[in-house]
Amino acid sequence: MTGIKTISIYKSTRGNCDIADITDEISSALSGTGMSEGSVLVFVVGSTAALTTIEYEPGLLQDYPKLMEKLIPSNLSYQHDNTWHDGNGHSHLRSALQGTSLTVPFKDGRLLLGTWQQVIFIDFDNRARKREIVLQFTGQM
Repeated sequence: MTGIKTISIYKSTRGNCDIADITDEISSALSGTGMSEGSVLVFVVGSTAALTTIEYEPGLLQDYPKLMEKLIPSNLSYQHDNTWHDGNGHSHLRSALQGTSLTVPFKDGRLLLGTWQQVIFIDFDNRARKREIVLQFTGQM
């Protein structure tokens, strides 16, 4: 039998490229679905945050924000800032570049991630936020 289950999790962040490992929360939610095989769509609600996978370790937690600062500097003037005067034009561009969703397959009730691969949520906004992350599981019961 095939099923779909949608669950939301919430993260409070400090903003400014705050990174959180959400792998355990996704795995826990998967356990609660009763599904054995399928995929989970992970989607962050908002246009100044993103999702990806990395090895969640101290070096990359420093390297990732530095990379984003080189690619899309926070201290430049952006047209978005001229329109809204909120100073987070860089946050929108970083989110658009990284992406707000990803899909992870699962089998035998576990996420099919590599040994050193974790799902991370990044808040690029220039202020603290409470974010909703939607998990939509599709799979076999």
